[in-house]
Amino acid sequence: MRRLRRSKIVATLGPATAQRAVIADLFRAGADVFRINMSHASHDDMRERVQIIRSLEPEFGRPIAILLDLQGPKLRVGLFKDGAVELKRGDSFIFDSDTTPGDATRVNLPHPEILLALQPGHVVLIDDGKVRLHISEASPERAVALVDIGGRVSNRKGVSLPDTEIPVASMTPKDRDDLEAGLEAGVDWIAVSFVQKAEDVADVKKVAGDRALVLAKIEKPQAISRLDEIMEVADAFMVARGDLGVEMPLEKVPGLQKRINRMARRLGKPVIVATQMLESMISLPVPTRAEVSDVAAALFEGADAVMLSAESASGRYPVEAVATMNKIAEEVERDSFYRQIINAQRPKPEATVPDAIATAARDVAETLDLKAIVAWTSSGSTAFRIARERPEPPVLALTPNRDTARRLALVWGVHAVVTEDAQDVDDMAARACVIAASEGFAVPGERIIIVAGVPFGSPGATNMVRIAYIEK
Repeated sequence: MRRLRRSKIVATLGPATAQRAVIADLFRAGADVFRINMSHASHDDMRERVQIIRSLEPEFGRPIAILLDLQGPKLRVGLFKDGAVELKRGDSFIFDSDTTPGDATRVNLPHPEILLALQPGHVVLIDDGKVRLHISEASPERAVALVDIGGRVSNRKGVSLPDTEIPVASMTPKDRDDLEAGLEAGVDWIAVSFVQKAEDVADVKKVAGDRALVLAKIEKPQAISRLDEIMEVADAFMVARGDLGVEMPLEKVPGLQKRINRMARRLGKPVIVATQMLESMISLPVPTRAEVSDVAAALFEGADAVMLSAESASGRYPVEAVATMNKIAEEVERDSFYRQIINAQRPKPEATVPDAIATAARDVAETLDLKAIVAWTSSGSTAFRIARERPEPPVLALTPNRDTARRLALVWGVHAVVTEDAQDVDDMAARACVIAASEGFAVPGERIIIVAGVPFGSPGATNMVRIAYIEK
């Protein structure tokens, strides 16, 4: 099941893809990582899907990553007497702490932390930005707003606050329960929603420990203003373009996508580009030309992964959507401009031994036309560093840790194999050659380059490079 592409595909599971046979088809079609969205899944749903995915690993002989996406705080208006109201431009409308059902003049905002944080001039968006207001007066009990863009507002519609930093942790009590349940079930990555600052990610990392890596979803303006500190703390990132496009001007999102991609690559951390990538395939068997170009653009930028949401979770053509994304990725990576663009974006190496060795391994492999870069890695850090270089030869990661192999399924260009740790340098080289041949990376007479850390089994100790021949 070796992929013929370096970029990875994340497929969200849902009602349309709850059966084992369908999940197996998604993997065959090209899915490398399965996302479980806890906004729509119970603990029992999550455990069942984890068990199915784990049962597929021996069948396909490949490690598969599972991404648990925490819901985060959900900000919503309260109830209306008639179920909904129609707001018109220029209307005055009040958000308050009164739990009485609302009308055309007011509604309860069941989030006292929002009322405390709102200030005159702050924008309030309702129902994914379909209705827009701005605050004219604010107090801890009520906020008076003027309607800029009118529309229908019904019970429990979501509220977005692009100008307001809300003094609430990104991890709710529900998220804590979901996180613990996911960690017990053995998920590999945790996605944190509603990230406003680095502490939001750090709080999840404290709970996760070494049981899972933590991914920050970049979806709020407050996160953009603190991007450097968030990216230093998180293990990976998601460009959540849907929410970014609600809370920020749409025309800014493409530039932010490129910025986050470049920053993530400089740090050697994976980045997923997500939301509405093949949206039309929720109901149609083929995407639009614009959607194909959108996916291709993310891949040309060097994103580690592209993600399907409703397309694979609740759409009519989930397997076709994954297969389409797989075909787009393969074609992009065959394009003559792909390597030029990827190389032009290559960041300077950090002044560390592991980074210097990763850069040297890429240079040697490309100069000598070696067939693979084989990285012996315990924690995965060696493979992360080499993937940062976006080398032309594929990266074969050999690890004694199954958890590491699963986490690497998200990382650009990495094909992970679980094997016993090397006993010595000769064993390291001999088994690297055998596995490279058996996995289809090289044939007898060809050469590979091996990167490892001595002493073996010491995380982060990358300090050795060796060239080896595949023997007949």
